[in-house]
Amino acid sequence: MKRAMTKIFADFIARRGLKSTKQRDIILDGFLASDRHLSIEELYLKIRASHPNIGYATVYRTLKLFAEAGIAREMQFGDGQTRYEHAGEGEHHDHLVCTRCGSIEEFENETIEQLQAEVANSRGFLIEKHRLELYGVCGSCRK
Repeated sequence: MKRAMTKIFADFIARRGLKSTKQRDIILDGFLASDRHLSIEELYLKIRASHPNIGYATVYRTLKLFAEAGIAREMQFGDGQTRYEHAGEGEHHDHLVCTRCGSIEEFENETIEQLQAEVANSRGFLIEKHRLELYGVCGSCRK
């Protein structure tokens, strides 16, 4: 997946006439190495630890480029921060969001997907895209 995402981004940069930079490569590596939904600040702090010369604005602009290139998806979970997740081709999942600690857990459930399709079909509705986010308290916070 990393190789494919790197190629997609390199092709996007070339089409846009932008420069391929070492800083963008470092940010891409940091983003792809994470399995979390990262805010700009979280990714910036992660990268700054080993590359203090990369600024917050560079991380911000680069994440926006990742979203434009289709390798990242911008997500809002009601806490005022934009988070980014990997955007896999044809991949779909939903989210459980803890309102206490802010943890975000991805899940897939074929029954839910089928039920959504049935509801849409019964009303003559064509789903183009959708998101399901369930907000509540995670198991750790409930203990």
